Amino acid sequence: MSRNIDVVGAVIVRDGRVLAAQRGPGGSLPHLWEFPGGKIEDGESPQEALAREIREELRIDVRVGNEVVSTIHEYDFGIVTLTTYVCELLSGVPQLTEHAAVRWLTGDELLTVAWAPADLPAVERVRAAL
Repeated sequence: MSRNIDVVGAVIVRDGRVLAAQRGPGGSLPHLWEFPGGKIEDGESPQEALAREIREELRIDVRVGNEVVSTIHEYDFGIVTLTTYVCELLSGVPQLTEHAAVRWLTGDELLTVAWAPADLPAVERVRAAL
C-alpha cells in the first residue's frame, strides 16, 4: 500500500522572477527542480509548515499568501499531495542547506529546468500569471 505524503511548496516571487530549487543528489528525485517546501507536521497548518520549511531549508522568511494549486502525483515512494502557495520574501537571501542550487527564473525560463512531476501543474499556472 502506498503511503500518502502531504507537502507544501513556496512560489516565491521577486521582481517578476520565481525561486526554483534543485534537489540534491542524495534524496528522492535527485537533481530535479521544485518549489521549495516540505512536509506538513502534525498540528501545523499548511501555511505554518511552509513558513517553517522555508526558514529551515533556505534561511529566509516569507509571508505565505494564496494557494496556487494542489496536485496529487504517485511516485514510487508514495502518493504526494503538493499544495503550492504564492509567497512574499520578507527577509534574507536564500542559502543552500538541502538543495544543490537555487535560481530566480522568469516565466520564460521556467521550462528550461527539469521539474519534479508534482510541481508541473504549478509551474504552468505560475508561468501564465507572470
